[in-house]
Amino acid sequence: MSEVPILILKEGTSRSRGRNAQRSNIMAAKVLAETVRSTIGPRGMDKMLVAGMGDIVITNDGATIMKEMDVQNPAAKMLVEVAKTQDSEVGDGTTTSVVLAGELLAGAESLLDRDVHPNVIISGYQDAAQKALEILHKIAVDIKPSDEGQLKQIALTSLNTKGIFGSQKHFAELAVEAIQHVMEKRGTTIKADIDLVKVMKKNGQSLEESELVNGIIIDKEVSHSQMPKSVTDARIALLNAKLEIEKTEMDAKININKPEEMLAFIHEEENMLKDMVEQVAKTGANVLFTEKGIDDQALAILAKKGILTVKNVSSNDMEKLAKATGGSVVGTTKDLSKTALGQAKLVEEMRIGDDKLVYVREGKNPKAVTIMIRGGSEHVVDEAERSLHDALCVVRNAVEDGKILAGGGAPEAELAQRLKDYAVKVGGREQLAVTAFAEALEAVPVAIAQNAGFDPIDVMVELRAKHNTAANLWYGVNVSTGKASDMWKMNVIEPLRVKTQVIKSAIEAVTMLLRVDDVIASKAPPAGGSGGPPGMPPGMPPGGMGGMGMGM
Repeated sequence: MSEVPILILKEGTSRSRGRNAQRSNIMAAKVLAETVRSTIGPRGMDKMLVAGMGDIVITNDGATIMKEMDVQNPAAKMLVEVAKTQDSEVGDGTTTSVVLAGELLAGAESLLDRDVHPNVIISGYQDAAQKALEILHKIAVDIKPSDEGQLKQIALTSLNTKGIFGSQKHFAELAVEAIQHVMEKRGTTIKADIDLVKVMKKNGQSLEESELVNGIIIDKEVSHSQMPKSVTDARIALLNAKLEIEKTEMDAKININKPEEMLAFIHEEENMLKDMVEQVAKTGANVLFTEKGIDDQALAILAKKGILTVKNVSSNDMEKLAKATGGSVVGTTKDLSKTALGQAKLVEEMRIGDDKLVYVREGKNPKAVTIMIRGGSEHVVDEAERSLHDALCVVRNAVEDGKILAGGGAPEAELAQRLKDYAVKVGGREQLAVTAFAEALEAVPVAIAQNAGFDPIDVMVELRAKHNTAANLWYGVNVSTGKASDMWKMNVIEPLRVKTQVIKSAIEAVTMLLRVDDVIASKAPPAGGSGGPPGMPPGMPPGGMGGMGMGM
């Protein structure tokens, strides 16, 4: 009796199992890591990403590169998630986390070839990661939020790897000043919410013309031509209500039989609008920001009273205005009072390029500020915005945690040295995984040296020799000379949080990928496809998952 085939999976389903699945996943992750590896360090190169519509992004920011690339391979997508997590948590170190994950997987691949079980590798990696985090916390140096000089060096370390050449110092000062404005003490901890730092960008002038406004810039213009364009000693009303006649919620019919009745109806509407405006005016407000619309007639009355008014302000900007001016956003004009008003030294409308903006300067006890980025072209201001975001994040991290490390590959070199010593104590097969983890960490100083144009072997030999002595804790890669130098003396400083998050993000992704031993792609390929599951680049064999489609 002939055997009848039993179909479990849908026709067209692709499946890759065991070692093949692991190898292909590791290969995809390694290729993606290699793509961004050349952007690490102050001499890192940029990537030009061209979208289908022809839009161009030029950047060396790891998170942006990952977002803009249309990564199709499922394993590579996990590294994209690593970059996103790193960016959302700490704002910097995205490329380092992806490169470390790629190196850890490369180390795991060689151990798999030696018949070390994936669970043993995972156990060793997690043990090494835990030990690495302990070491980082031990060697970290304390910093005070008031230490402006150190904070500027932290911002500069981040900005020196970005594409805003010549303006790093200016942007570092902007980042530190902004964070010091918005940070506040909560019990025994300090919090700095970078959402309270509004970043705006306008083409024109140069990066050096970028400024920090001790207040808020609203991307709107004054709502009536007859209103004042500038108000000093502003008393600011913040309203989340329409200054309009409300429409009835149900269909209503009003019968008007005489012209006098029509006139009375119009007068009644005018009186209602006048009452609303009077409620604003009697508080003493000379500036009004509202989240909703305002009737043209109400605007005319406000103009006659000399109240500078801006309508349709976003809820985020209203929240920042309240923080910057010390005012309160109220729901109706009836709730407005003198105590609810915010204060600012100056509110003025300014023209920048083709746009008109309203500046609210020198607010009362400001806890929200704005940085206006200027630059010669759209690409320049976009990259400046990405760079400033990273600088704000690293300064925030240092202020909140109060812990910093030297950069330049020094922490990674020190961790590698200590973990190799620790591996001997671990013993067994896990020792091999701990050693592989240590070697993966050395990929960071190697990449910094390579990107600076120096021989990484020479650099690593010197670095290892330096880190054999406890006094040389902060020796890293000097990208000017290609030698090992004391990064602390060179003012190359990074927050502890960036380094710890790099290890956490990388180890979680690697653990998840190493546990996969079966890849099942359940959908049939699209017409004209390569014969593999969807998301695979042309030419991929149906059983393989090793490639990576990256396009725009």
